[in-house]
Amino acid sequence: MPTLHRTHIPARERQAVLWGGFAFVLIVAPLVFQSGLALTALSQMGYMIIICLSYNLLLGQGGMLSFGHAVYTGLGAFCAAHALNHAGAEGVPLPVSLVPLVGGLGGAAVAAVLGWVSTRKAHVPFAMITMGVGELVFAMTPMFPGLFGGEGGVSTNRVVGEPVFGITFGPQIQLYYLIATYCFACTALMFLFTATPLGRMLNAVRDNPERVAFVGCDPQTVRYIAFVIAGFFAGIGGGLFALNFELVQGSAVGGLTSASYLLYTYIGGTLLFFGPIIGAILSVLVGVLLSEFTKAWALYLGLAFMLIVMYAPGGLSAILMANLRVAASGKFSRLVKPGSALLAATPVWLAGVTSLVEMTYHRQIHAPLNPTFRHFGVLLDVSDGADWAGAAALALVGGVLFECARRGFVRHWRMVQEEMHALEPGAEGAS
Repeated sequence: MPTLHRTHIPARERQAVLWGGFAFVLIVAPLVFQSGLALTALSQMGYMIIICLSYNLLLGQGGMLSFGHAVYTGLGAFCAAHALNHAGAEGVPLPVSLVPLVGGLGGAAVAAVLGWVSTRKAHVPFAMITMGVGELVFAMTPMFPGLFGGEGGVSTNRVVGEPVFGITFGPQIQLYYLIATYCFACTALMFLFTATPLGRMLNAVRDNPERVAFVGCDPQTVRYIAFVIAGFFAGIGGGLFALNFELVQGSAVGGLTSASYLLYTYIGGTLLFFGPIIGAILSVLVGVLLSEFTKAWALYLGLAFMLIVMYAPGGLSAILMANLRVAASGKFSRLVKPGSALLAATPVWLAGVTSLVEMTYHRQIHAPLNPTFRHFGVLLDVSDGADWAGAAALALVGGVLFECARRGFVRHWRMVQEEMHALEPGAEGAS
């Protein structure tokens, strides 16, 4: 039986190409997308990548489901904002480029205190403790206006001190490259951490804490150290957030913010290191771009999250890697026809579903002023029953087509996976 041949590329060379490509994208991106909106979106992607990767140190690497990660990003942002204000008022020689590190130290300090309590338990108790800690910190924001700024939050100005080589970080392009530098450095450091003995031990604690304890290592200590490290990088992301918006409010430590980190990290994928990077990019695209086109963006996001949990628990990164693996085996052509059917049926189904959703939203919000609106170039009237019937019929027919195409694709996918498994070295002996 023929075996599955793969082109062998040394791991060091492969990683050099990947990291070089990552750096190239960070450098070239603002030169390609030069509008003010694009620069703002790219800046947000930079610090969201750091935050989502720091969250995945807990969830993906350590199996710790946290509902309070925003505490460390938010308090890191507050620390950075106060440091900027203090430097501006007192003339403290604090370079703006180092302010994110102040946020990182603040996040690590808070994580060192709260993490000792949180990491004493694992699994569901850990999740509940982090939720309680998050709500506790959020409830404290109006009690200490000197620290949290009350309802208005803490505003700051990132243009402080003397320019260095003409760089003031006032223009968005200058701030972007600062964020990109931190993004690359923090991503590399977190990747290196996963390959350290401590990072491997964290994976062992995630998979089997009893065996870790049996070999003489305390699982709680491993979780605690990882928790502090995650808090440090989360604080750096929060510090970059403060520099970008020059305003930090109490919602930065709230439960909704923590939930967004969980949601986008999971959608991107927690099993692979680069999964949260995909989730971070999606978080900005959804928040900045999709929200401009529809008021129902949160509903679509929730539905997408449900579909990911039900059908692709590994996230988008796992889907991408699975398809690359099939392509490397030379069997991707087997999936072209069923995949094309699935891609053809999906827009029909989505057109019907989104039409119903948008019509419902328009009827509740804008119908008294104007019952008509355009959706994908089609004029819809929420007062016309025929439009409702047409949208419902399109959703029904599209749903049936989508389900038939999905089942056909899954059947072919499983056949390809079985053949690939049979061709792997050692498969015959294992069977």
